[in-house]
Amino acid sequence: MTAVYSDSGLFVALEGGEGAGKSTQARLLQEWLVGAGREVVLTFEPGDTLAGRRIREIVLDPGTGELDDRTEALLYAADKAEHVAGVVWPALQRGAVVVTDRYVDSTLAYQGAGRSIPSAELEHIARWATGGLRPHLTVLLDLAPEDGLKRFHGRDRIEGESHAFHCRVRDAFRHLAETDPGRYLVLDATRPADDIAARIRARIEQLLPAPDRAVAQR
Repeated sequence: MTAVYSDSGLFVALEGGEGAGKSTQARLLQEWLVGAGREVVLTFEPGDTLAGRRIREIVLDPGTGELDDRTEALLYAADKAEHVAGVVWPALQRGAVVVTDRYVDSTLAYQGAGRSIPSAELEHIARWATGGLRPHLTVLLDLAPEDGLKRFHGRDRIEGESHAFHCRVRDAFRHLAETDPGRYLVLDATRPADDIAARIRARIEQLLPAPDRAVAQR
């Protein structure tokens, strides 16, 4: 499917394995952008829509038990379709900066490399679900699984997967970044949070259009 990029707003995705600090960096980026007079929509996958919350319960609750790999992939695709249609695309159309904690790369890494679904099939489904919409920039916070997972006391259904699973996921994220380095920023997630945030801001500054509206935060 042809890649689609918004020509009005700015779309930024934060990706990486468990415990890499995506939520922290999303919040810090939001604070900086709002302080600079930008409209910011801070969002996440799965679960930032009414339907998405139900899907999130299914895919992350350990009580769900095992799902067929294709079932899991299709549930994540459904969440993405609703997320783009109801949250991401409307914000981009009005010129906002959209910062999402996880996007298509997570599906390709977790359900592709993690579950071993053929990458071409999975990417077709994920791109179709999102209408081909791509981030202008994907920030990959790279962290060894053993370092990220130790930050959790309890684990959800995906976090509880094997070390080998999470290693495959990490390798997949790195491979995705290598295939299109101009649209990725790969950062060592073991560095101090403020240092990571500064590096992200420096890259975002190169992409931001001149502000033309008052601050409005979702």
